[in-house]
This record gives sequence, C-alpha cells and structure tokens, in this order.
Amino acid sequence: MFQVRIHGRGGQGVVSAAEMLSVAAFEEGRHAQAFPSFGSERMGAPVMAFCRIDSREIRLREPVMQPNALIIQDPTLLHQVDVFSGLAPTGYILINSTRGFEELGIAEFTRKFPANHLCVVPASDLALKHVGRPLPNAALLGAFAAITGQVSFEAIANAIRQKFSGKVGEGNVAAARAAYDMANKKEAALA
Repeated sequence: MFQVRIHGRGGQGVVSAAEMLSVAAFEEGRHAQAFPSFGSERMGAPVMAFCRIDSREIRLREPVMQPNALIIQDPTLLHQVDVFSGLAPTGYILINSTRGFEELGIAEFTRKFPANHLCVVPASDLALKHVGRPLPNAALLGAFAAITGQVSFEAIANAIRQKFSGKVGEGNVAAARAAYDMANKKEAALA
C-alpha cells in the first residue's frame, strides 16, 4: 500500500488534491481512498488530507501516520507543524516553493533521503499563470506523478478534468503538466 499525507492550509485545495489523487489511481484500476483531517479549521489554518493507493481493497480507515510520500502545499508549515512525522528514509517529499531545500532550512534533514525522492516546484506560481489563482493542488499532483510513478500523468489530467470543468479544468491540467515537466527535468539532471 502506498500512503500519502498532504499538508496545507484551509482554502488551498488540500482535500481536493487527495480526492483527485484517489480518482487518478482508481482510473488506473487500483483501489484508493481519500479523506481529510479536520478540527475546527478555518481559512488559512493548517489542514491535512490523506490518500491510500493499493492493488487490493483498502480496509484501513485511520489517518496516515507513516506516509510513503508527503505533499506540502504551504512551505510556511515546515517549521510550524511536524510535517515529516513518520516518513521513512525511502519516502518522497514534494514541496510547493520557489526556494530549494537549503533556503527552506531543511537541507540537512533531507540529505538522508534519495535525491530522486525530493522535489520542489513553484506550484502556486504555475497555478497563478495557468488558472489565474495561486491554488497549488493540481500542479503538485503533476509533480507527484513524475517523481513517484504511482499514477500516470494522463490519470492525473483525467481526475483534474472530472473535478474542474472547462477553462478552469484545462488551466489546472496545464499547471499540472508544467509541474510534471519540471519534476522530470530534475529527475533527468540527477541521472
């Protein structure tokens, strides 16, 4: 089972990201589940959502405590919340930022992970350019597909189009494609 934990703030589409990721996995014939973790959150408060992907039925219903991958939609959470809790040294870290791991203050921590499991993409900037709003969720899913290989870009694009129609959907697909391409270029540079 591949488990993903998504961290962000209320209003950034954290829950929608988990839902779209589960739809993408389902599109490829796999079992998936997505659900949020809410308290009395409000716009801007820290929020988490979870996604599980497996080839078999998923019976687990509790929060993801030991993720295989982290998607961090808001880098301000890096030093406010223990976003890395439970992540194995073989896990994936994907962060929405224009800054690298050194500038984010987490380079020493991330050195113990495989370099091809680490990725930073300016997802908010890509969303602003392609959608007109700085919502990073769809763009980050494109980068997730590139670095993990858990779902194809085509499945991500289809899931985005199911969630958002028309111009908004196509803009989100374009942002996801741009992030996917950026993540693939980083992978190629490491090879």
